Amino acid sequence: MKKLLSMILASVMVLSLLAGCGGGNDQPPAQDNTQTQPSDSQTPSTPEPAPAPAEDVTIQVAALASGYEEAYPGMWQEVCDAFTAETGIKVELICDKNLEDVIGPSMQGGDFPDVIHLATGREKGLTEQFIKDRNIAELTDVLTMTVPGESAKVSDKIVGGFTDTSVTNPYGDGKTYLAPMFYSPCGLFYNAGLFEEKGWSVPATWDEMWELAEKAQAEGSYLFTYPTTGYFDAFLYALMYSVGGPDFFNKATTYAEGIWDTPEAQQCFDIIAKLASYTNPVTPAQANDQDFTQNQQLVLDNKALFMPNGTWIVGEMAEAPRADGFAWGMTALPAAKSGGNGASYCWLEQAWIPAGAPNMDAAKQFVAFLYSDAACAIFAKGGAVQPVPGLTDNLEGDNKMFYAIYDNGADAAMGNFAAYNAVAGLGSVREVFLDPVNGLVNGSITQDQWMSDVKAASDQMRANIMG
Repeated sequence: MKKLLSMILASVMVLSLLAGCGGGNDQPPAQDNTQTQPSDSQTPSTPEPAPAPAEDVTIQVAALASGYEEAYPGMWQEVCDAFTAETGIKVELICDKNLEDVIGPSMQGGDFPDVIHLATGREKGLTEQFIKDRNIAELTDVLTMTVPGESAKVSDKIVGGFTDTSVTNPYGDGKTYLAPMFYSPCGLFYNAGLFEEKGWSVPATWDEMWELAEKAQAEGSYLFTYPTTGYFDAFLYALMYSVGGPDFFNKATTYAEGIWDTPEAQQCFDIIAKLASYTNPVTPAQANDQDFTQNQQLVLDNKALFMPNGTWIVGEMAEAPRADGFAWGMTALPAAKSGGNGASYCWLEQAWIPAGAPNMDAAKQFVAFLYSDAACAIFAKGGAVQPVPGLTDNLEGDNKMFYAIYDNGADAAMGNFAAYNAVAGLGSVREVFLDPVNGLVNGSITQDQWMSDVKAASDQMRANIMG
């Protein structure tokens, strides 16, 4: 497990260079293999004491009810109760699978929760909209706060590098706006029991993957499915890293001029388009936030071999029926060439504070408490792992196997496409790069059309990078 963190850190040190992408410089920064630490300006040696308890304050916390909450119902409420017991600050919790629909209307009227746990990459793009509108409060000072109930600073409780990537520092200004929460190695999930029964080997290259697709087709199954196109973010990031390494990854995620005309980009487009041809055709109709579990069920029923996902899938589908002999398996994306490494994207969820939060000081105390030993222990009951030193040492069962993916030779990728200012007619990253996969599967768009749209949108994104 220690090797897992070291692999992630090594990747983060390269990919954290994306934090500087907001300046609009198309040239990739020089690679640096030294460990990145928060700057002295962010983490003074003397912790700032947490404000005194405020029994008369009630904050509102809005959290997504994801697969972790399903694995341990009441997880978020228990954390909120522990925070109240420690600080005296009361918490009104909103926890829902469709969180955007619950909090969206009131926020349009200017009524904001104090803390929101909602990652980027969701279908409705609420977090991305707040980032584009610069409506997220800066959290750099939270890193210097003392964790409520403990003597350690928040920065001491977060593995180095996790607050220095474009996932948490979207504006490239060296400041943290989104707190790194649950992280998960993402990859291709499959039924290991079926592979054992058929005597199939997990593909190590894409050529081997296409050979397996033909075997699956002969067995009346399909090679691939996906829950929603949003799950292609982790897939695309890992694919870009596998195909072109950190240099290509950095240029692609900062929309470098001409990057989508390179051989590496062409290989990425070709792989996804070919994968679409081997995808179960019912997938696009079910690829939405209401029906996505039906696509996940295709793997449990042996109607598709692989799907991109994260470690939360086990809890999310714990009660779902499955084929006899089913056992979870997970693999990194295959290597782009023989002898190369596969890649796994390190998915990182985020907690953040709206700029219009009515109880800013208490909200920051809550965010600081999320890294306490008490909160970490509660989250762990749901299988949610935070980037806190030592948490992976005691993993068991499926999680132990999942988090060992980097120990088994996969390269770790972390980072996001750079944030850009809203422009009329310019879609989100998901709309431009990911949603067209549905069209590739159902035949409503061609690969050439998708590539052309990506190139045109990328030019606009580059011209409007936030900085």
